[in-house]
Amino acid sequence: MIKKEAAVLLAHAAAFDNRQPSDAAAEAWAAALHDVPLDADAKAAVAVYYTTPPQDPKDRLWILPHHVRTLRTKIRNGRLENFQYEPIPDETTAEYLVRLRGQTQAIASGRVAPPTGRLALEGGPSTAFMRELEARGWQGNRTVDSGDEPVVVELLGAIRRSGPLGIACPACGAAIGRPCKTPGATEKQPLGKPRQKPHSARLRAASGQANQTPEERAAAEQRIREMSARHLARHNDDDIPDAEIVTEETA
Repeated sequence: MIKKEAAVLLAHAAAFDNRQPSDAAAEAWAAALHDVPLDADAKAAVAVYYTTPPQDPKDRLWILPHHVRTLRTKIRNGRLENFQYEPIPDETTAEYLVRLRGQTQAIASGRVAPPTGRLALEGGPSTAFMRELEARGWQGNRTVDSGDEPVVVELLGAIRRSGPLGIACPACGAAIGRPCKTPGATEKQPLGKPRQKPHSARLRAASGQANQTPEERAAAEQRIREMSARHLARHNDDDIPDAEIVTEETA
């Protein structure tokens, strides 16, 4: 874009924002848009910019050169959304690059109508490919008898959350996806207050470890009680000297 073309684009923008174009502004815009031609897409970019309202209604829209560049590229890329290259038989790499560039520019500029739909994949997998799958135990091709009664398909591999919340808690009975609960319950928390950490039994079950049997849990609780008793006994055996009372006579 040269200075004269930039002046034309600024005059087009002035119709939207009532700016006062000048030679200095035209020269600056020409320098910023030196590789952008003055075409219908450049003017359309200005119109698109002023079609979208500002985020703050109090702000005033004021287009800049980078807006023109970005919106013009977006307009041209939109025409290439469903583009599919049309090759020729036995073309060389150089021929491919030239034809690809020519087809892309023709559609992006609007000289050639863009494709209206995506190409659909046709056909199915080859017989050899299906034999390989079936040899590896794949049973995807199964026919279902059509009858009056509806066919019910049971999803065995149901999607579930990963981690401890992906299973029901064996300790407090919390459902899948729900946090573990404390034993007590209140009016605000009728099911118990949620725990910050899941129960140990839930963690073990989520990691694939076997949960403790009632006998093992009883033995573990007995060991904890014995350790607590020994800890208290050590403190009780320590001699704690009596406090010395200081009176005014002895002071």
